[in-house]
Amino acid sequence: MTEQLPVLDGSQKAFLSCYLDNLALVERLHRLLLDVIKDEFERLNILEINSVQALLLFNIGENEVTAGELKSRGYYQGSNVSYNLKKLVELGYMHHQRSEIDRRSVRVRLTEKGRNVRGLLSDLFARHAEGIERRGLISATGMDEITMSLRRMERFWADQIRYIY
Repeated sequence: MTEQLPVLDGSQKAFLSCYLDNLALVERLHRLLLDVIKDEFERLNILEINSVQALLLFNIGENEVTAGELKSRGYYQGSNVSYNLKKLVELGYMHHQRSEIDRRSVRVRLTEKGRNVRGLLSDLFARHAEGIERRGLISATGMDEITMSLRRMERFWADQIRYIY
């Protein structure tokens, strides 16, 4: 038995088209961000970590977290968090310590080397923000509107996941 697709009127088709464009754009922007970080690190001759690992260091910042908290706090969305944490510890970008309460749980935090990478990304993002503002590409109000819209979409998707389970 085949499932029938709903019949959409003109405005519904237009909205769906915009929604699909937004989905594709969000995905492309994330990949492009990773490429921008990769290019910056190649320029600085930092070749031992990848852009996903660098972004993970940036997002953790001064916090001390468990692997589980990385996803729940929105610091990391990938499925291979354990691999990336292990590599960052091995390479000296992060400290890890077993929890005194739950020996299965490991808490991680940045080392000085990790904080240096975080600083490089912070500088890169500050240059980007300054360039966007200086060129008048997006105003502060426009940036706020984008942020609010993306947060509403994030909340909607999160609700969809909770609804399923």
